[in-house]
Amino acid sequence: MPELPEVEIRRQYLETSSLYQSVSHIEVEDKKLLTTDLATLQQALTGRQFTGTRRVGKNLFVFTDAPDVIVHMHFGMTGDLEYYHATLDRPRFARIVFEFTSGFNLGFLCPRKFERVGLVTDVDAFLLRKKIGDDGLDISLETLSDRVRRKKAFIKPVLLDQSVVAGLGNWIVDEVLFQALIHPEQRADTLTDDQMASLHIAIRLVLETAIRYEATYRDFPIGFLIHVREWDDSPYDDVEAHKYCPRCKTRIERSVVGGRTTFFCPKEQCV
Repeated sequence: MPELPEVEIRRQYLETSSLYQSVSHIEVEDKKLLTTDLATLQQALTGRQFTGTRRVGKNLFVFTDAPDVIVHMHFGMTGDLEYYHATLDRPRFARIVFEFTSGFNLGFLCPRKFERVGLVTDVDAFLLRKKIGDDGLDISLETLSDRVRRKKAFIKPVLLDQSVVAGLGNWIVDEVLFQALIHPEQRADTLTDDQMASLHIAIRLVLETAIRYEATYRDFPIGFLIHVREWDDSPYDDVEAHKYCPRCKTRIERSVVGGRTTFFCPKEQCV
């Protein structure tokens, strides 16, 4: 599932490929993928150019040369972007295609049809309406502390709440808590100032690392918890090493917290 790092990578890709080209047409294979009526979308975007982007959590906003015409993209479970020349075959699953007068196209790939594209007129108003909090890379320590400590629930589901901080998915929260040495079942309102500072630092560390390595899990540092999930090749020579804490060598435990599969070090992440 595209998490904040993957959406940030897609944002960068769109910016380096698709800005300042006039839209000539929008091809839509399935109108159910749109949150704006197709005719309205066509009328608003034809002749317009993409001029910049903004990402908040897992939401990507694409600005145009009309201040109140902003494209909102949500990548759902498996969404992606592909920029290609119009003479080439349309990429598989490119169910929405922005065609440019330059002869190039931007395909919005929707393999499982959970993805969405539509128009908004004001990003901040949209975020407020959808109760989406500050982005994980932008949130201040003060704001994070205030929002977290209002909650009496376990810290893991609190961090997954997009109104608290936007963009933290399941594996990211596990990694953040592991790096911050905080147990996923510690109550949010009991975190100390030192723990909040560690949490804030860990959020940036995990997100920036994932973006740097383009979410290629095998390339993450060996000091990261992500390898226990076995999503990719292990960076360790020992085939069992990823099952143990890289710091204290205690076997990583697996449990369910807030209905989500959770990994943590039982020795270093104490309640």
